[in-house]
Amino acid sequence: MNTVLLAAGSDPVTPSAGTGQLVLAALLGIAVIVLLITRFKVHPFLSLTIGALVVGAIAAMPLADTLTSFTTGVGSTVAGVGLLIALGAMFGRLLADSGGADQLVDTIVGRAGVRTLPWAMALVGALIGLPMFFEIGLVLLMPVILLVSIRSGLSLMRVGIPALAGLSAMHGLVPPHPGPLIAIAAVKANLGITLGLGVLIAIPTILIAGPLFSKFAARWVDVQAPATFVAERDAELVGVGAAGSGRLTESTTGATTTGGGSGGTSGAWTGTTGRRPSFGVTLATVLLPVVLMMAKALVDIFSTKGDVLYTVLDFIGTPLVALLIAVIVAMFTFGRGSGMDLRGVAGSLENSLPPIAGILLIVAAGGGFKQTLIDTGIGQVISNGVKGSSISVLLLAWLVAVLIRVATGSATVATVTASGVLAPLAAGLSTSHVSLLVLAIGSGSLFFSHVNDAGFWLVKEYFGVSVVQNLKTWSAMETLLSVTGLVLVLGVGLVV
Repeated sequence: MNTVLLAAGSDPVTPSAGTGQLVLAALLGIAVIVLLITRFKVHPFLSLTIGALVVGAIAAMPLADTLTSFTTGVGSTVAGVGLLIALGAMFGRLLADSGGADQLVDTIVGRAGVRTLPWAMALVGALIGLPMFFEIGLVLLMPVILLVSIRSGLSLMRVGIPALAGLSAMHGLVPPHPGPLIAIAAVKANLGITLGLGVLIAIPTILIAGPLFSKFAARWVDVQAPATFVAERDAELVGVGAAGSGRLTESTTGATTTGGGSGGTSGAWTGTTGRRPSFGVTLATVLLPVVLMMAKALVDIFSTKGDVLYTVLDFIGTPLVALLIAVIVAMFTFGRGSGMDLRGVAGSLENSLPPIAGILLIVAAGGGFKQTLIDTGIGQVISNGVKGSSISVLLLAWLVAVLIRVATGSATVATVTASGVLAPLAAGLSTSHVSLLVLAIGSGSLFFSHVNDAGFWLVKEYFGVSVVQNLKTWSAMETLLSVTGLVLVLGVGLVV
């Protein structure tokens, strides 16, 4: 057997079987994962673990070596990405519990007129989506979307689609979300460049799939927010994910003054003492980790290695350090700033971790699956095959993520699996194109949310629409996000 190199400077890997057998192992391994998740409803963590063992067995890799590869991948992924996910969860929980998220929503929506409200809601979705996991952000935003629609008199889709587009695009394209971080770690992309290109691509993607598409979505499905449902959820306007950790007061929010709706008051999450951090403080804290990571990217480009400025920013701009600093700052700006005592802050941080256990396990198992693909030599075989074809690597990355997303319904599983399969391809790409590879995978992971996606049903129930109506709006918006993201990735790839 020939010995191949997976990347410059890496140890040589001897394929464990012939090319045909390795390709069969990869296809059957992925098929097993998809079948277990879709047909037998097995948790993705178990499905990815079993899939890795299937790959090793079919690729004629000794069982002990397969287990070693899998556990090595699990460990490195948890060390590299798992810690960041935990810190991100802590930050997001403090933002929700303190009323900081409420402050962002009230300030932005309260200053928007009826005509500009869809654009303001897109901004709300993007800002809330920046530090929060998609599921948490979705639950947090939904009552806000419904209430704003009722109070403004605008169609539910005209208000909701822009907010969901902002949330979803940030989830798929911009670090420090788990998806982009997983792909960055798998293909060894430059975080700063990926962050910069991700924001650059996310902004027009959100505008096209959000405020612009919402005009058509509102015509196709002209529905109003279910008032009775909102009435039940008013008390949890922006505290759905944190119910029980603070006090509710009756206050007039910005969301109640945006148009000619029914008027009145709503229950707003105000923290343990009725205080909320100011808009400026909240926005600065939310953007802090992004600014630190961007600063690192800039000094990497424009500064000389060894300079004091380079050394300092290179350290604090590392994702782990940037998020750690952001969490520590948030403990004061969000926690103490909203009147929480030390026990309240500690409780908020503690409560942030249990909900992400499943995500951590999926990500870890995905890392193990990726490492198994690499150590059997499958990754290099796929890489060599692609290099000999005319298909664009970026298009291939998008297609692989799309197929897994549509089959499993999970954007995270799509990102994890596609990153593992395509990681060897990054070795022959430029730094900027490796980052674009991450964004192509992220775009593909958003494609066509449908009945096998939990998010599909959550949106359907909150919006009070039928399955067909949800396909015409939410699913169409996700597909437009994915395709627009791909087009922009390919376009940027032509000029960088």
